[in-house]
Amino acid sequence: MVLWRSNLEALYWAGISAVRPDKSVGRALRFSEGRLYWEDNSGNARIVELPVLLLGAGKASVEMAQAVARTLPSGTYHGAVVSPSGAEVTIPGIDVLVGSHPVPDHRSLAAAEHVLGLCRSRSTEPVVFLLSGGASSLLAAPWPPVTLEDKATTNQLLLKSGASIEEVNTVRKHISRIKGGRLLRELQRDVFTLAISDVVGDDPAVIGSGPTVPDPTTFADAKAVLWKHSLWETVPASVRTVIEEGLAGRIPETVKPDEPIARHAHYRIVARNRDALAAIALAAGSMHWGIELLDKPIVGEARQAAHHFAQQIQRLLACGGHTPRCLIAGGETTVTVTGGGRGGRNQEFALALAPLIAGQPVSVLSAGTDGVDGPTDAAGAFVDGTTVERALRLGLDPEDYLKNNDSYHFFSALGDLFFPGPTGTNVMDVQIAVICP
Repeated sequence: MVLWRSNLEALYWAGISAVRPDKSVGRALRFSEGRLYWEDNSGNARIVELPVLLLGAGKASVEMAQAVARTLPSGTYHGAVVSPSGAEVTIPGIDVLVGSHPVPDHRSLAAAEHVLGLCRSRSTEPVVFLLSGGASSLLAAPWPPVTLEDKATTNQLLLKSGASIEEVNTVRKHISRIKGGRLLRELQRDVFTLAISDVVGDDPAVIGSGPTVPDPTTFADAKAVLWKHSLWETVPASVRTVIEEGLAGRIPETVKPDEPIARHAHYRIVARNRDALAAIALAAGSMHWGIELLDKPIVGEARQAAHHFAQQIQRLLACGGHTPRCLIAGGETTVTVTGGGRGGRNQEFALALAPLIAGQPVSVLSAGTDGVDGPTDAAGAFVDGTTVERALRLGLDPEDYLKNNDSYHFFSALGDLFFPGPTGTNVMDVQIAVICP
């Protein structure tokens, strides 16, 4: 059986290339004849007066800021961006700060205070905000009496509970001084946000917990999420206090769409998961393969999503054919952690898929487009029709490893982890399957 690993890697990088920050920024910002133009989704251009306050947070924020710096003349911008790495990068006029992801720490708190300080200046200059996945953790400004430790604990509980990113962000927004449009409220001026979407549905209120856009969720929604996942009595008391104070009207709600400040929010998504998938399909087509791009995103529990993906593989296998076919999908699953092992949602997806394609002429890569999968140094894993057979030869029981949420050590033993390193962007995950003739 041919493993097709190099082909899968090439397709992954084709997808990443399409959503790189330097390409993405140019879709919304253009500098011409001494003026900066903002282009909306319809192609309508608007002049943004210079100088601008340039702010950003997320895994792609440094590369996005570098792209803006290459576009604008020196002295026409200043500000700060927050990234999980990149402190060694120098951008003239921009403070490059480091926060922590996926769980905030003291660096996230310091970065948030720095950004808030810039927002509270009396300047009326417009703001360009560069937003990408990871911003929720990188900018941590808990609402008192919630402490950084309380916020981190809540975040960990939500991540392990299997809550969706929308649910996680609903809670995050309501215990924060930045999220849910509260940064927009601090700025009180025009804010032009360029976002690289890392969420299913590309909802601006969900991407990075929506610091610069109105938020339709409420304190009641936040409480409902915690009850749904049996966390209301488990989260720190300070979190319950803030939510209850909000429900009583003693803490202001996040910014709502009908508030006057909402008119100052200008927003454009400049890269998303479907852009990466389209590029993967184009690259697969150049290999003269058959292509099937799934319309529905890969969501829900990773194990269940793997079963649905396997059904699509079996459907294509049943069709026969004489040329390879490529099944392409993307999205973001969740994992309810019950074991004591190590892994991420892509690795768990791949491990759940292994017995479902055992013995079949199929090779699959499931990986995060940011180069990271959960609290590991891998982006995901390769799995194919020989995975189970090779594992059993080594005395590895796939079912036992899955029960223990220990996909990392399973694939590490097989040499099947995928290590692309940080990609500088983040548009959720991709799943690429090659069905061999």
